Amino acid sequence: MAAPGWRATVTPLASIIGSGFLVAGPILAHAVGPLAWLAMLALCGLSYWFGATIRYNIRYVEPSLLAQPPRYQVGLERLSELALALAYFVSVAYYLNLFAAFGMRLGDVVDPLWTRVLATIVIASIGLLGALRGLAGLERLEVMVVALKLALIGGLVVMLAQVNLSALLDGSLNWAGQAHLQGMQQLEVLLGLVILVQGFETSRYLGSQYDASTRIRSMRWAQWIACAIYLAFLLLITGLFNGQLPPEGGETAIIDLLRPLGLLVAPLLILTALASQLSAAVADMNGAGGLLAESSKRRLPVRAGNLITALVAIA
Repeated sequence: MAAPGWRATVTPLASIIGSGFLVAGPILAHAVGPLAWLAMLALCGLSYWFGATIRYNIRYVEPSLLAQPPRYQVGLERLSELALALAYFVSVAYYLNLFAAFGMRLGDVVDPLWTRVLATIVIASIGLLGALRGLAGLERLEVMVVALKLALIGGLVVMLAQVNLSALLDGSLNWAGQAHLQGMQQLEVLLGLVILVQGFETSRYLGSQYDASTRIRSMRWAQWIACAIYLAFLLLITGLFNGQLPPEGGETAIIDLLRPLGLLVAPLLILTALASQLSAAVADMNGAGGLLAESSKRRLPVRAGNLITALVAIA
């Protein structure tokens, strides 16, 4: 069994490195061209600032909520819980829709109907696991999937590093791509991409299993690791940007972007994507279950929260 510190890190890390890892490249290439890495650095900095707020809440606000907090504080907490619960429901559906989209690419299928059918089956399966096994059951699945995901990402980064080094040595490395959006359009896309570096807040709702210090420390580690992975990946694929996003199957555009590197790239990307989306969805279901339990003052158990999350995500 993984050490408690790593188990606590896995949930926010899995949620951060979800859809973002493979979707961010083509979208940022289209929006800001070769400055994609700089845009990602800004997004990571913004998310770390948001994370500081959550860490403050874990250390200072959580204890006050157990006492007799001012009425305005309770109202703010309830409103934010409602907003976050809705976001979790959407993100679980979104991550597993991407999971299904990448899975369908194994058979070159981009039909949205079949993507939704597969996504529904997977959401129902994870929801059932969460309802029967609770946080511990979902966490075990998470640890295994995140370990696989990090191994696949490591292999992908090493392969891209070799390609970039070869291009640098023979003089063919080219960062001459250009942005296809301008001004406010770029800003709108970048603000929309904040969701790609979100996920750290899941630590806030793991209080049933980890103390405040562990959650604060593990959240920092998750954000640092995720930022390093995002930046390394974007820097290594910048030379391959072609500025095109397909009209259909755009969520899997990274496969077409990196296809020139060889036949093994597409299967490796698909496996990485499957692991990324699955782990992110499980992490957010963990967060949602804990949030619903906390907001109901533990009248609703975490397992029931997981089941509700799955049902709403399917809907």
